[in-house]
Amino acid sequence: MNPIATEEQARFEREALAVLADPRMQQTIEDRRAYWLDKAQPSPAMRRAFEWAYPEVAFGAILWSLNTDPQRPAVVTITRLPHKLGDLDVPGTRWGIDNPDSVYRVIPIDGAERYVIRGSVPDPRLTENYFTLWNAHMGTVDVLDGKSLVLDAQGNFEIFVDADEKGDRANHIRSSPEAVEFYIRDVVADWARERPNMLTIERLGGAPKTAERSFDQKVADAQAMLIRNVDSTMRWNAQATTKAANGFDFTIDRDSDGALRNQIYIMGHFDLKPDEALVIEVGLGGADYFLAPITNIWGTTNDIMHRTSSLNLTQAVRDDQDSLTFVVSERDPGLWNWLDPCDMPEGLLTLRWAEFASGRPGEGFGARSRVVKFDRLRDELPAGTKWVTPEERRAQQAERAASYAWRIAE
Repeated sequence: MNPIATEEQARFEREALAVLADPRMQQTIEDRRAYWLDKAQPSPAMRRAFEWAYPEVAFGAILWSLNTDPQRPAVVTITRLPHKLGDLDVPGTRWGIDNPDSVYRVIPIDGAERYVIRGSVPDPRLTENYFTLWNAHMGTVDVLDGKSLVLDAQGNFEIFVDADEKGDRANHIRSSPEAVEFYIRDVVADWARERPNMLTIERLGGAPKTAERSFDQKVADAQAMLIRNVDSTMRWNAQATTKAANGFDFTIDRDSDGALRNQIYIMGHFDLKPDEALVIEVGLGGADYFLAPITNIWGTTNDIMHRTSSLNLTQAVRDDQDSLTFVVSERDPGLWNWLDPCDMPEGLLTLRWAEFASGRPGEGFGARSRVVKFDRLRDELPAGTKWVTPEERRAQQAERAASYAWRIAE
């Protein structure tokens, strides 16, 4: 069974399509469209990307907002690609500078209530898996590292969620009055072999204490979330776009504003001429997990399924055990570690490191970048760089697409 394509997920996606069709929601979508374009003043390339990215941002806000009732919690996957649900076309839900490796699931929580999350882990276990409990401002209340889960002989687990001490319970996350939501990241580094955990949620304590929201209230909640998400995206982008292009000068190492505790992010943006390429040298510093993903200014990744617009340690070729070199260029430079900007000369990169053996980055950690002439790349790259023919590129892309397909299958 696909841990993402659950009956519960399908129910929420169908309801989200009903909210999307509501005239009031459509009016807000059009209003925010004009607002965002006026604020962003995008280049022609980014303006073209807006036409497919913004519908995902809007539908993502609708889907997420529907699962915000802590009396009736569900496990809902957000940040998916467009897919089919029977005969229905379901829009994508990417938003928020998404990580293409991550399966993001949300569960609403009331800090005064008690819950139990049940699930099972796959074989092989995930490189990275975190259950983060957030407050209303995406600040961390508590985090459970999936590697520390106590399992039964079949790989099943229960996580108790309440404001009490852990006591003798095997798995526990301590909530508090400000807790509102679980944001669960299952990081699938090997797209072909790894799968996310199976998850369900149960609120303990009997029947819901409040009436279910009306459809009108759900539309209003979706409108509010879309307005908030558009403004948040512009604020997050400014962390990189207000710095000089083609450098990596903004480091996120915290557990607020949606960032993951235990992960280090370095952001930058690129802006290249047709005859230029950006060379990025990465030091892992002992990290077991690293990802280089390109996003647009609308906060979504580009064509992550069919093109190498993101590369992690399973997908990239290392220079040596602790370093890698990537190239960003609009044209295919013919090397394996090409970060493909999908026909755009500009974009953002949010480099991610995690799972350090000592808990913190070691020697050599970081990213250095330089702009070089495209036709000088062979002179600028390490001697052992893996180059590819056009046929090998097509094979790389085909393998990538096949390894991703299960995530949008029903």
